[in-house]
Amino acid sequence: MFRMIKKVLAGVLLIAALLSTACTKKTEETKEPALLLGFSQIGSESAWRIGNTRDIEESADKYGISLMLENANQKQENQIAAIRRFIAYKVDVIAFSPIVEEGWDNVLMEAKDAGIPVILVDRDISTEKEGLTTCLIGADFYKEGVMAGEYLIRKADSLGMEQVNIVEITGTENSTPMRQRQAGFFDAIAGDERMTVLESIDGDFLKSRGEECMRYLLKTYGDTIDVVFSHNDEMTLGALPEIEAADFAPGTDIIIISIDGGQEAIDVLKQGKINCVVECTPKLGRELMETALLLKAGEEVDKVIHPEEQIFSDETDVSQIAPRGY
Repeated sequence: MFRMIKKVLAGVLLIAALLSTACTKKTEETKEPALLLGFSQIGSESAWRIGNTRDIEESADKYGISLMLENANQKQENQIAAIRRFIAYKVDVIAFSPIVEEGWDNVLMEAKDAGIPVILVDRDISTEKEGLTTCLIGADFYKEGVMAGEYLIRKADSLGMEQVNIVEITGTENSTPMRQRQAGFFDAIAGDERMTVLESIDGDFLKSRGEECMRYLLKTYGDTIDVVFSHNDEMTLGALPEIEAADFAPGTDIIIISIDGGQEAIDVLKQGKINCVVECTPKLGRELMETALLLKAGEEVDKVIHPEEQIFSDETDVSQIAPRGY
């Protein structure tokens, strides 16, 4: 009899334990996320952009945020459609990296009317309407251009150059980084009479366009080119083989200045084929998640949030640069 009672009690305890576990799992599965964030990414055109997407995904997971992520594949119309889907889905916060500055007023007014705050990531927009976005999280592109220009002046001084002929491969026309990097660079070199910009050409932030642009620039200006200022690593990496194919040594015959600081560009910097890389970190996920949570809680946030960035160049021991992670 005693053994039978023990068996019954053991069975009851086992059933209770299973029910408890099932309830716990069900509770965990149905636990509401901290918030629902809709994010429209420009595309996956570069190591920087891929690293940015990965950091945002990992940060959302870390902060318990449910992420609706859409890839616009370099098309503004795709981003506008994605934002409208986020509105229809009634997300808590919308974030996006605008491919260009203009053309957002209508869709952002729809988000505003729906009471959904909007965060700009990496790039700004141009609008005369108030209150369409809450803040911008991203690099100080103007400062990046200034750092590139200031490096060039120091480099020209160290080489004793009396004339400096520059070709510029810019990012996507009318995008925030293109405009501000160019403005910062031009302002930095404006007071130096040695500096001449032979031509600025749109490379669209793409490696293939970097190749095409460099091929054209070499055909047009040949050995008069002293400097290539490229707005991102992908275009720079596309341009380097074209320079070598034309029998010039990048980093020696032609000064190469790039922006982003991805691992591949840093590796080439260590080889001496790039002279300077200005950092533009893609790791903006933490700032985005913390800002989104503040907005959902009804808190005010800073209008502009810039990460700390640095410059890597042949002025220092580049062999000690740590792995970049993108």
